Amino acid sequence: SSAHGPFRIVFICTGNICRSPAAENIFRERARRAGLLPDLAIDSAGTGDWHEGEDPDPRSAEALRASGYPDAGTARGLRDHDFLHHDLFVCMDRSHVRE
Repeated sequence: SSAHGPFRIVFICTGNICRSPAAENIFRERARRAGLLPDLAIDSAGTGDWHEGEDPDPRSAEALRASGYPDAGTARGLRDHDFLHHDLFVCMDRSHVRE
């Protein structure tokens, strides 16, 4: 990590139970394999908070496991502080950018 701390990435989808936690888990594992994990802080969130506290969708979790990736995650909504805290927002589709 740098003198300013890790580069902070957040993946964004609608409810934070399918696409964004899948992207978070895949990206984290690939960063780990590449030796980059100490330089990164990787997170995910939803544009809404209606799934707050839930595990990833079982179908998404199964697809991750079947592909050799972890299925970790607890859904949360995007918060105001995320805009100050993260360096890069990776939106899963254009609707999330608009939101």
